[in-house]
This record gives sequence, C-alpha cells and structure tokens, in this order.
Amino acid sequence: MLYLHEPEDLGGLLDDEPRFRADQLGDWLYRTPVLSIEDMTNLPEALRSKLASGHWPFDVEMEQSSDQSRTRKWLFRSPDGAAIEAVLMGYPNRATLCISSQAGCALGCTFCATGQFGFERHLEPGEIVAQVAYAQAFLRQIGMPGVPDRLSNIVFMGMGEPLANYDRVRESLRRMIEVMGISARSITVSTVGMVPQIRRLAAEPWQVGLAISLHAADDELRTSLVPINKRYPIADLEEAAQEYFRAKGRRITIEWTMMDGVNDDDEQARKLAAIARRLQAHVNLIALNPTPLSEERPSTQLHIDEFARVLRSSRVTVTVRDTRGQDIDAACGQLRVIAGNPSGLG
Repeated sequence: MLYLHEPEDLGGLLDDEPRFRADQLGDWLYRTPVLSIEDMTNLPEALRSKLASGHWPFDVEMEQSSDQSRTRKWLFRSPDGAAIEAVLMGYPNRATLCISSQAGCALGCTFCATGQFGFERHLEPGEIVAQVAYAQAFLRQIGMPGVPDRLSNIVFMGMGEPLANYDRVRESLRRMIEVMGISARSITVSTVGMVPQIRRLAAEPWQVGLAISLHAADDELRTSLVPINKRYPIADLEEAAQEYFRAKGRRITIEWTMMDGVNDDDEQARKLAAIARRLQAHVNLIALNPTPLSEERPSTQLHIDEFARVLRSSRVTVTVRDTRGQDIDAACGQLRVIAGNPSGLG
C-alpha cells in the first residue's frame, strides 16, 4: 500500500528502477494525485502494473452525492474491514474536505453517531493523507459543478477525535503541508478538548487552525454531553486554547451544536459569550443533525436566531452554519450512519 509508506521511502519499493522514478511516483501520489495508477503516464507500463494493486490503502465501498452533486460522501473500507468516511463539500469559490482520523470514536459524546457506535482503531498517517489525495484527484479528474478543481480547506471533523490519535495525525499534517504543499492555514483540527494534546499542537511548527467542540458553557451540562469534560474541565480547556492562540496568532473557533431544550437558552448563550470574548474566538452554531441512538432534537430556527442575537449583542462574532448532506448522513455528527441503515456501517 503506497500511502502507508513514508513519502521519503518510496524508492525502496521500486527495486532496480532509476532513482528518479521515486520522485515521479511521489509527484503522482502527493502533488498531482490521480485516481488510478494507469493515470501515472510517465511511469513504464510494467511498473504501473506492478503498483496497481497497492495504490490506495482502502477500497471505495460506497459513494453518495447530495446538494445537486455539490456534496459527496465516500465510505472507504480498509483491508482489515475498518470503515473510513470523508465528505467533500463544494461551493462556488471553495472546496472543503472533512476527513476522519479514527475508525469510530471512543469518547462517547451523546449526540454524535460516530461515538454512539464505538471505536474500531486509529487511522494510520497514510490512511488520513489518502483521503485528501483521493478528493484532490476526484476534483481534478472528475470535478463538481461550479466548484474549484482543488481543495481549499481540510477539516479534521470526520470520524474520531484527532488529538486522541496525536502522533499519527501529526505525521499526516507533516505530509500534507511539507510534501503535498497544502497551506497549514487551510487546515483545521477539531477537538472536544484534549488539553495536553492542544498544548503539544501549539508547539508544532505549523499554523493550523484549531476548533473546539464546546456544546455547553458550564461543567455540569458539558460533562453530561461530552464525557471527556470530567477529565479536562472548561477552565483547563480555556487555558490551553489561550496558549494556542498566543502561540499561533490564529483565532480559535468554538463549535456549538444546537440541541432543543438542552443548550439553546439565553443563559447558555451569555455564558458562551463570556468564554468566546476571553478567547477572542469565533462561534459556529450548528443545528443538531439527528442520529439513531440519540434522543436529542435540533433547536428550532427561532431559538437559533435568538441564541445568535444574544452572542452578537455581547460583541461575539457568530456564524450559523448551513447543513450539507443530511439526506446522505454526511452532515456534522452523522458519520458512521448509512442512509436507510440506522444500525451503522456494514
């Protein structure tokens, strides 16, 4: 599996081939990725045949599209059976890819389908990077109507908690930034609040964005929704986020899933506003996308608008994020749910 090897070690896979073949192969894998080995036109046919079975570290088991083909979800299946999902969202001026860092998730947030169905394993760096390469190749070779032919943004907001798989995620970031040539500022890592790992990320050399999935502004409510809060309470999370902001000079994003009657009242809005002002953070409000094992329901539009009004009146910048791909279970919190199969993948 070519992506499971470090880019710098590709030459060792090519036996008696001239040394420049490794550079050519690296270009096709990382800098100008293609969907098929057969598209690697400057490699000899015999070499292409030899490499064909090891191109991707997964098979494309399912591909679904929505939003007039501007949202696409892939279910990739690794040889050991692990499920990996990625979602590509196209807009007139950008293309955003949401990637997974784990197969499943062990953190058990009550409103997220990935956590409800449990943890399989960490993804390897090559499995993470291959999601990006596949989407790049898809945009360039097939494309989406009215959408640029290159990724504009990459967000670690798919299956799994990225910072719980820190070393592998770090290596995937290195490959994206230093090998693929993707700008660090176009990559965002989302976390529910792994405080020690936020501090480690702050010390890394790349200016990647940080998004914090907060969802509640007091410890009692947040612990009931996001169990890891018991280990890393909000005060500790704030401190780590401030350290990240000082190190990178980049504004933190706070993600807030709006749940009817749970975290959408004015009191939570005022408490969130205080946190956001201290962090100089931007707030993303996201209506809950229902999942099979959760009793929670999305806030009404009236409640979302009022919540946003309270934040803005407190001088907090707010975005109410649009919902993309809900009909194919590709929206936030829905990964690992196949449309028509509420029991999960497979």
